[in-house]
Amino acid sequence: MSNLPSDSSGKGGVGGPAPAAGEMARAVAQVRELVRVHSARFERSIPLIASENLLSPYAKELLISDFHSRYAEGLPGERYYEGNEQVDQVENLCLDLARRLFRCSFADVRPISGTVANLAVLKALAEPGDLVGTSRLADGAHISSAAFGAFGLRGVKPVYYAWDPERMTIDVGRTKEILRAVRPKLCLFGLSLFLFPMPIDELRPTLEDIGARGWFDGAHVLGLIAGGQFQDPLREGCVVVSGSTHKTLPGPQHGILLGETNDPEVTKKLQSGAFPGVTSNHHLNEMAALAVSLAEQIEFGRDYAAKTIANAQALGAALHERGFDVLAADLGFTRSHTIAVRVEKEGGGESAARRLADAGIITNKNLLPGDKSPKHPGGVRLGTPEVTRVGMGPREMVRIAELFDGLLHRGRSTEDIAREAAELKHDFTTLRYCFGAGEAAYRYYDLVGREPS
Repeated sequence: MSNLPSDSSGKGGVGGPAPAAGEMARAVAQVRELVRVHSARFERSIPLIASENLLSPYAKELLISDFHSRYAEGLPGERYYEGNEQVDQVENLCLDLARRLFRCSFADVRPISGTVANLAVLKALAEPGDLVGTSRLADGAHISSAAFGAFGLRGVKPVYYAWDPERMTIDVGRTKEILRAVRPKLCLFGLSLFLFPMPIDELRPTLEDIGARGWFDGAHVLGLIAGGQFQDPLREGCVVVSGSTHKTLPGPQHGILLGETNDPEVTKKLQSGAFPGVTSNHHLNEMAALAVSLAEQIEFGRDYAAKTIANAQALGAALHERGFDVLAADLGFTRSHTIAVRVEKEGGGESAARRLADAGIITNKNLLPGDKSPKHPGGVRLGTPEVTRVGMGPREMVRIAELFDGLLHRGRSTEDIAREAAELKHDFTTLRYCFGAGEAAYRYYDLVGREPS
């Protein structure tokens, strides 16, 4: 509930009185202070959210540029607004970098998030009522493929793949039978809990037999793909890759489409799906920041992706050695940036995530195979993109596992664990794997130099 008084006179806005002198300045100061507190909190915390990362200083700079204030509907050279000459040049450079990084013939950087990119694909390649293959939420799928997400918004009907919970991947044999029986028009591969590559190559002959197009949601693993450390869905049979650009690819919160097809009609449909389908203006400041991030991935991405995966595997092994139920232990826990831990004996995902956060270790509760309630799941999801970005390695992953063990198994106090987490993080607060490496990762940029008045 807001601390600000209600407004009813019509003088200070819709249906309200003019605010007291200084009231709005105090509100602005309060917002700034809360963001400073947040930044300081993450500077001393261990951030293990698999879907979060840190921008480089050069990318961050562009978010507050004049590009933020402008509109550029359409494609470069075909805008509906004037004044876009430099915007067009930056966007063309961004597209060139995306095609080079992902070795593809088509890119579109107008989706403003991963979910919006997914909506663009659905708009382009599916019609309401079509069947679309996907995984279940409890098996790791993203909410955009649910009836209450983008699938429902487009009116398509999900066809669920068979799942192998021991291997945390699609059961290829049973899924082939499902696909042949149901014959979906489009098959989505990609997860929110993404431990291992998807068996697209193995399913490709079946997709070709039934005339289904392959689509890969690479939101979580885009940086790993770019770094050559995961799988290559465009070479394995997918016509399009969608994704967000701020997870293992450490860029701005934005979206992207990538494709490899000889069918110009598919390219045209994807472009139309992006605009006017699901975007108007595409947040030009983010697009410019994405161009910087793509260039940094070309320069530094292979090393960063390899170390991100190595850290995830090291964290999985260290937790397993301390009695945690880390999924897919027999398979090395993960081949990505993510591990999944079943914490039912530690109180469940909701309780464990809250206790860890109170102790300075930021995770998220997560559905695991067999779970029924997304609000009260049995697992937590851990990711290593951000801790790798600030220079942590396998030795620090062991130390993090010791903190988990101390808090959740040995009854050590929240305060003690928080203090030790902050001590560990103290030496890892600057950016790596980017231009401007060494810049403070959690710095609050005070551009004005004074409080509002």
